[in-house]
Amino acid sequence: MNRREFVVAATALAIAPEAFARRLGGTPVALVTADLESHVVAVDLCTGKRLRHIPTMSGPRSIERVGTTAVVAHTAHGAVSLIDGTKLRVRKVLRDFREPRYTTSSLDGRYAFVTDSGLQAVVVVDVVRGRVVRRLDIGGPARHISIDRAGSRLWAALGTKAPRIAVVDILDELRPRLLGTIKPPFLAHDVGFAPSGDVIWVTSGAQRELALFDPRTARAVKRYRAGAPPQHVTFSGRLAFVTSGDDGTLRTHNAADGRVLRTARVPLGSYNVQEGWEGQAILTPSLSSGTLCVADRQGRLVRRLDVARSSHDACFVVVA
Repeated sequence: MNRREFVVAATALAIAPEAFARRLGGTPVALVTADLESHVVAVDLCTGKRLRHIPTMSGPRSIERVGTTAVVAHTAHGAVSLIDGTKLRVRKVLRDFREPRYTTSSLDGRYAFVTDSGLQAVVVVDVVRGRVVRRLDIGGPARHISIDRAGSRLWAALGTKAPRIAVVDILDELRPRLLGTIKPPFLAHDVGFAPSGDVIWVTSGAQRELALFDPRTARAVKRYRAGAPPQHVTFSGRLAFVTSGDDGTLRTHNAADGRVLRTARVPLGSYNVQEGWEGQAILTPSLSSGTLCVADRQGRLVRRLDVARSSHDACFVVVA
C-alpha cells in the first residue's frame, strides 16, 4: 500500500479510542499467543501498546473468544486454558484432551466447541462452569471448525489436508449429533460460514484453490484460484479475508461471490486470521516472525507489531 493510504487507514482505526472504549464498554484488546515463550500477549488495539503478558502453560497455540473467555489450546500437552478476558488472567486449565486444536463458540457464548485431533472428536466445554460436558466422535483428526449464524450446525475439517469435512447438528449443544461427512473438491484446510448464511468458504491444504459451498446442499458451487496453501479465512460484514502464510498475503474478497477486492502484504508465516472488534479490525499473527498485523475493515494494513518470537493465533476481547 502507498504511504497516503496507510496514514488514512491508521487514522481511521485509531481515531477517538475513548469513544470506541465507551461504545464497547471497555478497551478493545488483542490476545496473541507467544508459542515459544509460555504466555499470551495482550495488546491495546486502539494504541498498539502491549498491556501485559499473561503466563500460561507451555505451547499455547490456537486462541478463540467464547463469550468473555479466551480459550487457548495447548496441543502438545493435551490441555486447554480458559483466560478471563475481562481480567486478563488464566482462570482454569482443563486437561481432558489429547490434542486440542481449534475452537468455535455457541451463539450465546456459553459453550466452546473444541476440535481434538487425537481423540478424533469435537469436545463441548461449558466455559462458565469451566468443565468438559460432552465429546462427540466425528471419525477423523478434527482441526479447523466453524458454526453457522443460526447456531444449529457446525463443520469441522478432518485434517490439515482433509479428504472429508464433518457436519454436526448442535441445536442442542449438550447433545451434538454427527450428521455425516462431505467430500470437498480438494484436500481441505479451513472452513468458515459467511455472516450472510448464504455460503460456506472452504480453503485448501494442498493447492492454490478455495471453494464456496451452498449450505442447503453442502455442495461446492464456485471454485477460485487462491494463494499458496494452507489458506485461512475470516469475515466482517460482506467481506471475507483470506491469508496465505507461505505467500505473505492477506486478500480481501466479496464474501458472497468470492471476487478479490484487495491484496495486502503481510509477513511470511501469517497463517491464521481473526476478526477484531465489531469488524473494525482484522488480526493476523505470524508463526515465522512473531508479528501481529492489524488491518482495517477494508483489508488495508494499519499496524505491524512485534509481539513474540513466534505467534500462532490471536483473538479479540474487551477489557473493562
